Amino acid sequence: MSTNRYQVQSLQTEEDAANITAFFLSDRSFDDTRHTPGEIEHFQNNPLRALDGEYTYRFVTRENDGIIGVNSFMENEQRTGGYYWDYIVVHKAFRKDGVGSLLIEDMIALLRSRGARYIITYTCDLESYLPIRRLFERHGFEVAGRMKDYYFEGEDRLVYYLKL
Repeated sequence: MSTNRYQVQSLQTEEDAANITAFFLSDRSFDDTRHTPGEIEHFQNNPLRALDGEYTYRFVTRENDGIIGVNSFMENEQRTGGYYWDYIVVHKAFRKDGVGSLLIEDMIALLRSRGARYIITYTCDLESYLPIRRLFERHGFEVAGRMKDYYFEGEDRLVYYLKL
């Protein structure tokens, strides 16, 4: 795992936002492309909302490959130091190369520097989501709850939590 060749960047421009949206909607990002209508809207709109400070988007590029990883998070609505970790997506060709861990470690360090108290995130309980669940757990996240049939019938939402 050689992450020293990658650098995490912050979304700064409308062009960054457009590139992140294109990456989210590409065939290089998610394994499960059965996106809900809300997810599609989210992918199209929220990177631009980051320009107003509502979200934080961090991403990794590689010169000839463009974006190879994206991470997004925001402070929760209570504004008391709890953060909602929205999406982490790594280009299919760069998985197992440390990009996901680099993005998570970057997020944790950034949130600690902001005085964050915890991070919560969610994922699906289907077998195809096992790699992301293992990634969460390797970084100290624990399952804190389950919501039955959340995404679609038979697909539960798992809630993960990390105290900082």
